[in-house]
Amino acid sequence: MAENMEETLRVRTLFLSDTHLGTKGCQAGLLLDFLREVEADTIYLVGDIVDGWQLRSSWYWPQAHNDVVQKLLRKVRKGAHVVYIPGNHDEFLRDYIGTTFGGVELAESHIHVGADDRRYLVIHGDQFDMVVRHSKWLAHLGDGAYTAALTINTVLNKVRRRLGLSYWSLSAWAKLKVKNAVNFIGRFEEFLVGEARRQGVDGVVCGHIHHAMNRDIDGFTYINTGDWVESCTAAVEHYDGRMEVLHYPSMLRERAAAPTQAAHGVDTPSRAVA
Repeated sequence: MAENMEETLRVRTLFLSDTHLGTKGCQAGLLLDFLREVEADTIYLVGDIVDGWQLRSSWYWPQAHNDVVQKLLRKVRKGAHVVYIPGNHDEFLRDYIGTTFGGVELAESHIHVGADDRRYLVIHGDQFDMVVRHSKWLAHLGDGAYTAALTINTVLNKVRRRLGLSYWSLSAWAKLKVKNAVNFIGRFEEFLVGEARRQGVDGVVCGHIHHAMNRDIDGFTYINTGDWVESCTAAVEHYDGRMEVLHYPSMLRERAAAPTQAAHGVDTPSRAVA
């Protein structure tokens, strides 16, 4: 049954962002497993798929990262419509907006029309980050500190795997404990909803801040796809137009627990991020 992810999960649209291929923090193995289990008619790559900032300073491209790229290209060859919307870390691709490479369409942003005719602005979101727009040196400084935190996170999760524990993000947990970070997330959400209002659409799908979310803000749908560095999340649109944010580590835990729960007559918990 697809709901238990024992068969391919088929969706109308898949939204992925912030995979940061080319960095040691990228959870490429988990992402590849996810891509093997999800098939979509349309795939939006919502920025920071490849981390050009990191690759410029030191080259890091293991086989798993190449496998992710090849998997996405195979989906194109199988008929998926793929739209790549560059972010700030892969901004070098913005020079090619309006062109198509290997069947992948490059766009600054996109208006996605759902199966229920709701319209969504799909955009990375760095355009609404004042630090990125006006103080790039500060953004790069912050990125260095963030990379250091992710290195600690990688070591921590190696230990957790040896202990038989699931993936857990120290950096994501810390982000929600820092008041300034929480305030920044709130302001970012307000800016993106404001842009959706300005463009006359029903909602927005974005990335950039690595904080997965699916909620209503003043009558507009705000969806952040999260990332594949901290949270390992993606957004999907089902064939009835319903939007959902999937947290892949939770899906894996539910799958592992399903036999025990079934034996005791326990319902499987939701896999979605609120």
